[in-house]
Amino acid sequence: MPRLFLLTIAALLSLAGWTQAQEKPTTESVKPGINDSFLDPDLDVEQWVNRFEVESREVFHAKDEIIERLKLSPGDRIADIGTGTGLFVEPFSKAVGDQGWVYALDIAPKFVERVEKLAEVRKLTNITPVLCGQNDIRLAPGTINVAFICDVYHHFEYPAESLASIHKAMSPGGKLVVIDFNRIPGESRDWTLNHVRAGQEVFREEIEKAGFRFLGEVKVPSFQENYFLQFERR
Repeated sequence: MPRLFLLTIAALLSLAGWTQAQEKPTTESVKPGINDSFLDPDLDVEQWVNRFEVESREVFHAKDEIIERLKLSPGDRIADIGTGTGLFVEPFSKAVGDQGWVYALDIAPKFVERVEKLAEVRKLTNITPVLCGQNDIRLAPGTINVAFICDVYHHFEYPAESLASIHKAMSPGGKLVVIDFNRIPGESRDWTLNHVRAGQEVFREEIEKAGFRFLGEVKVPSFQENYFLQFERR
């Protein structure tokens, strides 16, 4: 039985008894219902592939630029938090090499299943799909040295708890990258203003409060709506 399959089954079995891939929250949601569509048992994966993996989506169009600026090294252990349809899984797998590892995390069971199949079909042997919770990424302490959150941070319903679990799972000096939408009243489109709960300054403050040091914003030439922030785990 392939090692990938064993690791995935072990991860899923360890979650037995939890409902909808989430533990009971201990704080109030900052954006109630924002993840309902992903927790829908009838989620149509292909519908989301057609939505996420298209040139009109800025991070898809800028995928190569993002990967270049992420500067992964062979041996890195990266968590792709909110992996969705697995857009970055294969390039991450190639970047970290045989000595590295990619943990593809999502709260949607069907996305996790898709990534598992994707890894099997493309023979990616350094991938572990993980069904995570809405307030806990469910990785053991020191598991990763890079965390990647792309167009997903604004979906954190319980940011303080989620960030605490990321901090715990990351080795000291590890890198956290957050890519999200610029939310600027009077400039951003209505979809962003209605969907994204806060701007870059608020998100940065939350992340720094969770034990991460801000390293700076990385410029991505083709970005018009998104920003790329880099932090270090203290």
